Amino acid sequence: MRTVYLNGDYLPETEAKVSIFDRGFLMADGVYEVTSVLDGKLIDFDGHAKRLERSLNELEMRSPISMEELLDVHRELVRINEIDEGMIYLQITRGAPGDRDFAYPPEDTEPTIVLFTQNKPGLANSPAAKKGMKVISIADQRWGRRDIKTVQLLYPSMGKMMAKAAGCDDAWMVEDGAVTEGTSNNAYIVKGNTIITRQLSNDILHGITRAAVLRFAKEAQMKVEERPFTIAEAQEADEAFITSASTFVMPVVEIDGTMLGDGTPGPVAARLREIYLDESRKAAV
Repeated sequence: MRTVYLNGDYLPETEAKVSIFDRGFLMADGVYEVTSVLDGKLIDFDGHAKRLERSLNELEMRSPISMEELLDVHRELVRINEIDEGMIYLQITRGAPGDRDFAYPPEDTEPTIVLFTQNKPGLANSPAAKKGMKVISIADQRWGRRDIKTVQLLYPSMGKMMAKAAGCDDAWMVEDGAVTEGTSNNAYIVKGNTIITRQLSNDILHGITRAAVLRFAKEAQMKVEERPFTIAEAQEADEAFITSASTFVMPVVEIDGTMLGDGTPGPVAARLREIYLDESRKAAV
């Protein structure tokens, strides 16, 4: 049985309880982060901690824990649950004021913080990385502040199910004719030696893996263009891929039924995945 962390206590998962009045449950008034674990160590923890602080600040929500303490909690959960490869999910909500109200509760309302582990053996050697993903395109119907990593994940969940119904692995969301991102990842295409991905704004999540991969790409003398691209442009690309904390760099081999190249993962995505995993393991804490 997993041990989880709830409001300062380490508990068996069956004993962890959150109030029905919690604003995360009633209003999706909460933020989250997912940090990967490889070799029992945390990947890019500092990046996730900084984005968490930004999300909290954007929502005028206070943190119930310091980032130093948060690192200790992550490490303790890895130790207790004997995680070698997997993920740690973290969620902070505005708390449970005792009744439902649209207005924010009093400032002294204690936030709720929850962390739990997910054991994923073979995370780094996923067979999907050798086969590649198939994606469909769907309209982007999310709210306008996608740069804040909130728990409002209903539409991305619907997108995953649309992809599943179409016999595919994921959906790329399209707004004003251009791809924003995947349901739980950032989206990229490759043309020649150029990697193209949408620029940072309120339209997309500022991916921690995205930042690292683009840095590694530039260090490897690859050209990076941050701009919108269309589905038609993606279908004519040499390669495509996604990045996220849980998939690292994952090749995309088909978009809306159009096969890219020969339908197998291309060299750029494969090389970036290799570099990302090597460098991230070296820097893991």
